[in-house]
Amino acid sequence: MPLPLPPYLLLTFAILSEVCATSCLKLTDGFSKLWPSIGVGVGYVLSFLLLGQALKHIPVSVAYAVWSGAGTAAVAAIGTVAFGEQLGKPQLLGIALIIAGVVLLNLRSSH
Repeated sequence: MPLPLPPYLLLTFAILSEVCATSCLKLTDGFSKLWPSIGVGVGYVLSFLLLGQALKHIPVSVAYAVWSGAGTAAVAAIGTVAFGEQLGKPQLLGIALIIAGVVLLNLRSSH
């Protein structure tokens, strides 16, 4: 029987799956393209399965904050690099505040 993955590794894979799925959303052209649409569905299902497993060992407030915050920052970076979207000072400040919130939640948690 294989050893289970550590909770934070499960969370990392959940984040990567969510980021891939969200990035594929841009490529679906309103769900009119098959393969990116399949990527969205598979990515989100996998992400939630992995997140659910991570939540067995990580407090939901911490896990969800890390999952959503890291995902948001990663998708913003991908949008800038891959899709030519612009991030101004207000958007960068928003990302910094998200990261600060995740750090504060992690400092407060007792896991």
